[in-house]
Amino acid sequence: MGKPVNLNRYRKEKARAEKKARANANAAAFGRTKAEKDLEKARAEKERRDLDGHERDK
Repeated sequence: MGKPVNLNRYRKEKARAEKKARANANAAAFGRTKAEKDLEKARAEKERRDLDGHERDK
């Protein structure tokens, strides 16, 4: 038989891990300089224009 598990401890550890993952995602999304944000926006716009430029006429 397995070792008894404290479900409250397990639940709290899981919540902490999820909170840490969310914090890391937010740090990556919002913890950037204005120049980095502008560069990403410009690259996305260029990709969109390039894709639209290759569209076939209907």
